[in-house]
Amino acid sequence: MENIVEKNDFIEIKYTGYANGDIFDSNMEDDLKKLDKKAKPYKIVVIAGQETVIKGFDNALIGKEIGKHYEITLSAKEGFGERKRELIKTIPLKAFSDQKVSPYPGMVLTLDNLMAKIITVSGARVITDFNNPLAGKEIKYKFTILRKLNDEKEKIESFFEIYFRFMPEFEIKDKIIIKGKKELEIFVKMFNPKFKDLFGKEMEFEEKKEKEKEAKIE
Repeated sequence: MENIVEKNDFIEIKYTGYANGDIFDSNMEDDLKKLDKKAKPYKIVVIAGQETVIKGFDNALIGKEIGKHYEITLSAKEGFGERKRELIKTIPLKAFSDQKVSPYPGMVLTLDNLMAKIITVSGARVITDFNNPLAGKEIKYKFTILRKLNDEKEKIESFFEIYFRFMPEFEIKDKIIIKGKKELEIFVKMFNPKFKDLFGKEMEFEEKKEKEKEAKIE
């Protein structure tokens, strides 16, 4: 059914997310301006049924009609999860001082690659919350599915943007040849099963060595 979203469809969407009535994310121009007046709308492609967005939102995409406007409400469990007491940790002030950081209540920073919010600073102790800022909150989304992607090259590019978070050099043959530095090979191996499941093709890595500078002849 070309007009209905099915699992593994690549779809472009416009959406706005709300928590406690406030917008927390959007790629709809009017809503995005409420977050940042200088921000510009951007294209969002998701793969239905692959949890490339939060699970509750992902589930809601299946069976929806292209071009129709929808609004959904998700419980905390369906959204960003319940708040967990074990994610509120006490960290020695020295750990911050050693990094030349002066923590204060309300401060948000990244620790061990996780977002954290400072709750209180008491003596030599810093109470820090590692819960997602949206954990424990009811979430609402309004969204429209603009189209399904049908062009193979565009779908492959979207796959890389979603899973690799960057666009490698590639060539479409019987296999998809990914070219680049040796460090890229681990991404190819990691995501090859997912790629094969979605496209029915393998990814293959080909190291692209930098050309040696030609020696100048005096």
